[in-house]
Amino acid sequence: MVRARRDAGRRLSAHPLLDELRAALPAGGAVLDSATSTERYRHDQAAWAEAGVPLAVVRPSTPEQVRDVVVSCRRHGVPVVPRGAGSGLAGGANAVDGGVVVSTERLLGIAVDPVERLAVVGPGVLNADLRATAAEHGLWYAPDPASAAISSIGGNVATNAGGLCCVKYGVTRDHVLAVQLVTGAGDLVRLGRRTAKGVAGLDLLGAVVGSEGTLGVVTEVTVRLRPARPPERTVAGFFGSLVDAGEAVAAVARAGVVPSALELMDSHCLRAVDAWKRTGLADEADTVLLARLDAPGDAGEAEAATVEACFAAAGATWAGRSSDEAEAEALFDARRLVWPAVDRLGPLLTEDVCVPVGVLPRMLERVQAVAREHRLTIATLAHVGDGNLHPLVVVPRERDGEARAAAAFEQIMDDALVLGGTITGEHGVGRLKREGLVRELDATVLDLQRRVKAAFDPDGIMNPGVMWR
Repeated sequence: MVRARRDAGRRLSAHPLLDELRAALPAGGAVLDSATSTERYRHDQAAWAEAGVPLAVVRPSTPEQVRDVVVSCRRHGVPVVPRGAGSGLAGGANAVDGGVVVSTERLLGIAVDPVERLAVVGPGVLNADLRATAAEHGLWYAPDPASAAISSIGGNVATNAGGLCCVKYGVTRDHVLAVQLVTGAGDLVRLGRRTAKGVAGLDLLGAVVGSEGTLGVVTEVTVRLRPARPPERTVAGFFGSLVDAGEAVAAVARAGVVPSALELMDSHCLRAVDAWKRTGLADEADTVLLARLDAPGDAGEAEAATVEACFAAAGATWAGRSSDEAEAEALFDARRLVWPAVDRLGPLLTEDVCVPVGVLPRMLERVQAVAREHRLTIATLAHVGDGNLHPLVVVPRERDGEARAAAAFEQIMDDALVLGGTITGEHGVGRLKREGLVRELDATVLDLQRRVKAAFDPDGIMNPGVMWR
């Protein structure tokens, strides 16, 4: 096997495309082709998603350079894998053998237009940096994935990322006005508009957002900004069971309150965070709900009171509003620590199924049943305000551990579909959930999607193996 890899490496290093790439891109690390320099670009954060050995990693700094790279790759029939910051959890940015990884890390820049309340952003810009720059103008970029500090805007667009605030403010697609894109055919095009309204032609922009790099490489993004929000109110609820917490979420929805965030942490999450950071939350509750509300003035006070009452009526052992901003931030800091804390328990398969809020208690019950059936620890973290669950399947270090974890991963997707949900709310299909996509969509719809891809990418070079085999 080692000798075969070395032979493959020698063949790749002699590929004529490499000379074209070096000619098209400036010196200074724009083309990486050694095994050492390309290793960190081979895969994202998804456990088990296959990753190949690329011919090269390229790091262009202009849209025109991206176009030249794609044109050359198409001429040679070489696959192209667009890559953001590599924080994905579905294998959507993993290299393929003999392909070219196009990293957008050097496509930077943020230009804010405070009059039109928009920003023109390079895809390599980190989400948190865009939000900080918008704040300097008294504006706010709403999409806030938990990975905001390490995920790029290009990657957020590729996966249609969500986050804590999407329950009230929507996902990435709701905030993207336009993109510049190099298609799989090598065309540099603009899709969308900068105006507040526009209905000219088909919504090709909507097809690109969430396409996971299968249609082209995004080289620029124009996003909608909102006015800065008033201070948020935080309501916490401690519950004796996961299902009681799910009933509380449904009660909040029935009451007509839309929090700016509504998050759940189950007992496994609380214990993992407590073991790592000694928060003490695991001693207080089996499950914690955290709500934030950003309506101003008396309306915000009324919403907070309603949420607190819903928590209490659903059986909370304690429910209350935080009057201390530092205390409120500490609670949400604990929520942000869940994924790395649970990751310390062993390799993870990270789910992101989404179900209607009304059936959330039933879905939470099913996750617990799957854990019992397969003798697994499944820590459930969730954006419960919009029904988006993140069951974190801990892979046991036992002989049949991987098989049990894989079976649970698939069963959770099937349970979500039975309850009228979807296999992925925000992470994307990538390579991990291709079979789940076939179960969710009928054959006619899948064929339509493949035909849309063929229009953008006639030779099928863009991110092969992602979404569809």
